[in-house]
Formats: sequence, structure tokens, C-alpha cells
Amino acid sequence: MAGYRRRSYADESEWGPKVAAGLMALAISLGVVWFGPNAIPRIANGFAAPTFSGTVTRVVDGDTFYMTGQDVRIRVWGLDAPEVGEYGGSAATAAMSRLASGETLTCRKRDTDRYGRTVGQCFLADGRDITAAMIQSGTATEYCYFSGNHYRTC
Repeated sequence: MAGYRRRSYADESEWGPKVAAGLMALAISLGVVWFGPNAIPRIANGFAAPTFSGTVTRVVDGDTFYMTGQDVRIRVWGLDAPEVGEYGGSAATAAMSRLASGETLTCRKRDTDRYGRTVGQCFLADGRDITAAMIQSGTATEYCYFSGNHYRTC
């Protein structure tokens, strides 16, 4: 077998374009599977959503408050607290008041609920997430239906 040389894929001139096309098809397929058909709304609402800041002027209950610069109530995203008249409602309201009253928060708008409230994921000036702090206090729970287990308690 004198003069025999084993061919490699590098010897074929069309190998490069075929690999590039295959990798592109794979990337597109994985993108569709990973992000799904609702990728653009999810990214817009989760990562690139508009933010707003203000000082909490009044706490309504354990998961809703008013803040400066906003015309509507803010409903805290991913948080489920008992209502004021329900068992544990006054404790949840008191916990939210201790945590947020008079504090300046930065919120990422996640949605507008059926009552016209802005649903926001809100953070204290020190970076703490209001929802995580309320869950940790034991006065509220993660609203798993909307949060998608973001806080890992579902």
C-alpha cells in the first residue's frame, strides 16, 4: 500500500459548509426546545422588563402596597399572603410594613393583574428580594402558580 494516505474530513472542501449548516440547524432546534414558543414574552417580562423605583407610602396587606411615582397599587410578584381579614393576615401585613414602609424599592415590572395593579418583583436598597424576605419571615408563601418555583419552595 505504498502511497496510500488516509483521507480526513479536512481534505474535503465541502466539509466546512456542511458542519456550519448542521451546527446552525442544531442551535436553532435547541433554541426552540429551550425557549419554547413563548420565549419572547418570557424574556421581555422576566429579564428585560422595565424597572421603576419609589418609596413605599402605604402597605395595604402582606403582598400589596403603594409607592411614590406609581398611580396604582403594586402587587408583589410571586408572593401569596393572607388577606387582612383572614387568619394570619394581620401578621403578614405587619411583616410587610416592618420590611418596606418608608423604604425605597426598585421593582421590575412582571405583569398587570386583572385588577389593574402593577405586578412587580421588588428589591430593597440592600438588594434583598421582598418576596424572599416575606417567605423567610413565615408570614407568606410563594405563589407557585405565577412564580414557577422561582424561590424553590413549591
